[in-house]
Amino acid sequence: MSHGQLDLHWGHYYEDEIKVQKSYITLTYKIRTKVQSGTLRLSAGANRNRLATPSINKESRKLRCLKSVEQCFIIFDPPVSNTMIRQSPFLGRFAQISLSKVRGRCLTTHVASTLQETKHMIRDEEYADIDWNNLGYGIIKTDYIYKAKCTPNNTFEQGQVSDYENIELSPAAGVLNYGQGIFEGTKAFRGENGRILLFRPDQNAIRMQIGAERMCMQSPSFKQFVDAVKQTAIANKRWIPPPGKGSLYIRPLLIGSGPTLGVSPAPEYTFLVYASPVGNYFKEGTKPLNLYVNTESHRATSGGTGGVKSITNYAPVLKAISRAKEQGFSDVVYLDSVHKKYIEEASCSNIFLVKGNVISTPATIGTILEGITRKSIIDIARDLGYKVEERLVAVDELMEADEIFTTGTAVSVATVGSVTYNDRRVEYKTGDELVSQKLYKTLVGIQVGKTEDKFNWVVEIK
Repeated sequence: MSHGQLDLHWGHYYEDEIKVQKSYITLTYKIRTKVQSGTLRLSAGANRNRLATPSINKESRKLRCLKSVEQCFIIFDPPVSNTMIRQSPFLGRFAQISLSKVRGRCLTTHVASTLQETKHMIRDEEYADIDWNNLGYGIIKTDYIYKAKCTPNNTFEQGQVSDYENIELSPAAGVLNYGQGIFEGTKAFRGENGRILLFRPDQNAIRMQIGAERMCMQSPSFKQFVDAVKQTAIANKRWIPPPGKGSLYIRPLLIGSGPTLGVSPAPEYTFLVYASPVGNYFKEGTKPLNLYVNTESHRATSGGTGGVKSITNYAPVLKAISRAKEQGFSDVVYLDSVHKKYIEEASCSNIFLVKGNVISTPATIGTILEGITRKSIIDIARDLGYKVEERLVAVDELMEADEIFTTGTAVSVATVGSVTYNDRRVEYKTGDELVSQKLYKTLVGIQVGKTEDKFNWVVEIK
């Protein structure tokens, strides 16, 4: 649509706004008109420095867009019928155009679906209107969600960002009947200078592919995964908290959406990416956690799916978590299912213990998820001069450690204040001089662009 013009020729009442964003500049066009004998004309222009106002006269309605803009949204209320779409030279031509990339975002694929939406626009506010000072950890509905489906030839179609809304599934979908689903978690951060930063999304892409292979699922390519995360982050940019107030948690989700009655892989897969602004994961905030070692139930078993991020790993621990929280604990630590003496991980995070200058963490041997934050903390710790061991860690060692902390995308790096095992409670030292606090400050500094990223982990979204 660059450097061209497109005309509308029928008599529908039109009242809405069009917003087009390019290189952090947003143009807003507000129109209230009824297109009759004249036309609604979109033409390329060169106004880059301010919000533009459409010039209107009796004969036509002109909207000046940014030079090289690739897409504008046109929305009619009431919606334009399919017959009118087919009869219009404009829409017939428009529907054949690849509609997309404003700042790298694929927002729609067919004009018909665009015209049927009554409020689909790019928001230009710097921040959403919520209380950023009291941001918890829960679902806050944002603006957009990314969707892509696996085609019959086992490849994923080009996905698109569309309005955040519920999805429709067959009651026989593989994910509903047989738990065929995996997910990832990553975050977008807002740097002090306004930059939007992602942390190691490539590692999430690799881990999803490994998980998909284990669960007999088709997965999006490495490139599509990373691009989808970027598109979701920038489309929901106004939901990224101000510096120091939190982050935008991004959840890539791969599900067996096709129907299957027998126990078999689903015939169709859907890849989704949604997001929600979050603060601290635990209600205690940054206070030290109180952990409970569960000796009755196990998170994973050898040969199972504990090493991948399958949705089936999480529902079985809900009962243990609920019981622990009823007794005042923050989370649960699980032991191995064979010897019942080696620690594995907490419900949603990996666990580390510190003894002198040595940091130890359970080895990822199939029953433990290889967390991306875990991997990052190991590299940071070694870079800071600590000796890091990945090995079997007995629960008795946990009770004799100088310091305990957990890591994960959701929890970041969380200091542990106490561990209770077989009715014995051990308390650990706390304070700003802890090893975990040094690691936490370095990690967060890298994530938000304050600390040198010598590992090349951070991806800036341009």
